[in-house]
Amino acid sequence: MQLSTYADRADDAALVAGLAVDDPPAATAFVRRFQGQVFGLALAVTRDSSLAEDVAQEAFVRAWRAATTYDSRRGSVVTWILTITRNAAIDAVRSRRSTPTDQEQLDQLLHDTMTAPDPAEAALRRLERDHAVHRLTAIPREQARAVVLAVIGGCTAAEVSQREGIPLGTAKTRIRSGLRRLRQAMQEERHD
Repeated sequence: MQLSTYADRADDAALVAGLAVDDPPAATAFVRRFQGQVFGLALAVTRDSSLAEDVAQEAFVRAWRAATTYDSRRGSVVTWILTITRNAAIDAVRSRRSTPTDQEQLDQLLHDTMTAPDPAEAALRRLERDHAVHRLTAIPREQARAVVLAVIGGCTAAEVSQREGIPLGTAKTRIRSGLRRLRQAMQEERHD
């Protein structure tokens, strides 16, 4: 595997600068340079080649719209475009899920998920639910709510943002941090 050189990174940044000023040759070169990586990541997340094509196209549109905000000090162009791709792919997968849109259903889902399990449930299901609830109550409540809405409720980060009355970036951070903490807790349980 060849590491990118400073010249490669400068060339990539120049292509993004071309995107920012609507330079068609720069846009074409940008897409050609990153299309393989973008499609590959989209396919890995969506597991559907048709959807991955749509995601790749959406990622390039988002990159074009955000080109003026690219800052090379924050990371390489490839990292930037792949982050955009990952977010677009996750949004596409979530939008395909059937999601409860009724506010009462979401409230009931939050209540059922965040409270202790019903003692009448089968022992195995009760034990697993106890573990899940314990993991959720072990993380900050706002992260747990965001995870429940996103993972179980099928809400996008934008929907979590709107429902919880928080900025979109905060919703994404809460979901990501909550999932990271839950994953870590599950790994620790396996080791025990």
